[in-house]
Amino acid sequence: MKNLISIQEWLPFSKIFKKGVIKLKDESYIKILKINPINYSLKSEIEKEAILNSYKIFLKTCNFNIQIIIQSDKQDLDQIISKIKNKIKNEKEEKIKKISEKYINYIKEINYNKKSTAKKFFIIIKINNKKNEENIQEELSEKYIKIKENLERCGNRVEEIETLEETREVLFSFYNKRLSQI
Repeated sequence: MKNLISIQEWLPFSKIFKKGVIKLKDESYIKILKINPINYSLKSEIEKEAILNSYKIFLKTCNFNIQIIIQSDKQDLDQIISKIKNKIKNEKEEKIKKISEKYINYIKEINYNKKSTAKKFFIIIKINNKKNEENIQEELSEKYIKIKENLERCGNRVEEIETLEETREVLFSFYNKRLSQI
C-alpha cells in the first residue's frame, strides 16, 4: 500500500500572512504583488522607448530574487454580445445598428479563434534570510516599495495584496487554475 500524503504536506508553504507574505517550509519568505500593466502596443515609439529604458533601470536595481508570473484566462464574451444586442433593439439609427452588428461579428470571430484573453500579472519577491518575522516583513516591504517606484515609472500600477483571504485566493489561482475565479 502506498503512503499517501496530504495536499498540505505537498504544498511548499507553512504560514500565510496579510499583505501577500508567505513563509515557506524551507524557512524563506515570499511576497506576492499584483501588477496592473499598461497597454504597451498602444504607445507611441517615443513612449515605448521611455518605457523600455525605465524597465531596464527596474531590472538593474532589483538586486534580489524576483519571479514574474503571467496568468492568461480565456474570456467569455457572450455577456458583452448580449449587452450590445439589447442596445441594438432600442436603436433607431440604421447605421449604428449595422456597425453594432459588425462589431458583434468581430467579437464572435475573436471568441471563436480563442484570441480573447485576460492577463493577470504578479511579481513574487523571495528572501532566503532566516531572521525574525518582523525584520523579514520590513525587508519585503522595502523591496515592494522599490519595485512599485520603478514599475510605476514605466506606467504600470503595482498593488500590495492586502488581506489574508486575498493572499489565499491568489495562491489558489496559482495552484488550481481551472477552478480559480481571481
